[in-house]
Amino acid sequence: MSKAAELAALIGSQTALSNRNLIINGAFNVFQRSTSATGITSENYYAADRFKINMSDAGTHTMSQSSTVPAGQGFNNSVKLDCTTADASVAAGSYISIDHRIEAQNLQRLNWGTSSAKKLTISFWVRSNLTGTFVLEYQHGETGVYNSNTYTIDSANTWEKKTITISGYTSTAINDDNGIGLYIFWWLQAGSTYGSGTTTNDTWHSTQANRAGSLSVDFGTSTDNEFYLTGVQLEVGEQATPFEHEDIGTTLAKCQRYYYRIGGVGTYHRYAVGSCQGTSSCGVVIYPPAGEMRDVPALETTGTASNYAIYEADGVNACSSIPAINSVGTNSKHFNITFASSGNLASGNAAEVLANNNADAFLAFQSEL
Repeated sequence: MSKAAELAALIGSQTALSNRNLIINGAFNVFQRSTSATGITSENYYAADRFKINMSDAGTHTMSQSSTVPAGQGFNNSVKLDCTTADASVAAGSYISIDHRIEAQNLQRLNWGTSSAKKLTISFWVRSNLTGTFVLEYQHGETGVYNSNTYTIDSANTWEKKTITISGYTSTAINDDNGIGLYIFWWLQAGSTYGSGTTTNDTWHSTQANRAGSLSVDFGTSTDNEFYLTGVQLEVGEQATPFEHEDIGTTLAKCQRYYYRIGGVGTYHRYAVGSCQGTSSCGVVIYPPAGEMRDVPALETTGTASNYAIYEADGVNACSSIPAINSVGTNSKHFNITFASSGNLASGNAAEVLANNNADAFLAFQSEL
């Protein structure tokens, strides 16, 4: 083989090994919202980007970024879920899980809905004080079918690597759009509604009671309980390969397609420059760094108008109402935002929007699945 051919083969092999992880932020390096969210009692995205807490009637919890990691694997972070207020009674509808949602158009390579539907293999590192049988479940995003699989934590407070392969789903395709193509759930508690049946590994089913039927732990019943997760990798095929460590800029950009947060870095942090639209309002345009968000986002703020201010030639004017996002049509590439002020602005003057002596003030754009 010539040197040119050898080089081409090497480049081809490297390309084939890159971008193979369908999970975003599987090394838990990005926590845009908070590195520690407390008082969690219900479903939402709280801390780790792209990983959602699903919870109902199961105590109170904290989700945080942890430096506890498996030794020698190249990880610096994990996500930790900690039960802080227990609920000893597990009601029928009680549940706790951590879930990850994958955009449908990123899954077209799976060929699901055809006879050549491809298998998926997930690998991850897990640690808990609880030992026993846990459940890792997939849900097809286009139809109510599940694929539940058991794994065991054998030793308390010890990192263990788990690998699970499932068959592709041949009956229904994944739509080529920006909706949810696939859910992945790490079950930690399930009342009888979800756990009174039996989990049969790698079987597509639609029975709610079988979703976490073999789960042997009830995470929310004791404040002693902790659960750590890192090194999450999902690949097409039956072979788990070493974790694909990517640079932080790449991971952050992927996360910012779904959530982008600015501010919280100084008492007078400047968000954007725009112009006065009259004596009592200012308009600015913000462009997301990822280029385009998944969909037109919702705007998140601190919820207090006085945390924001408008500055122009006549001085600083505190905002009198919470800013509202006003996107152009269905545009997810730039956002027009109007801030109402206490007055005294000069129409047409250049102006900037900033935090009003508040280091915690932020603007965030949420377009999560």
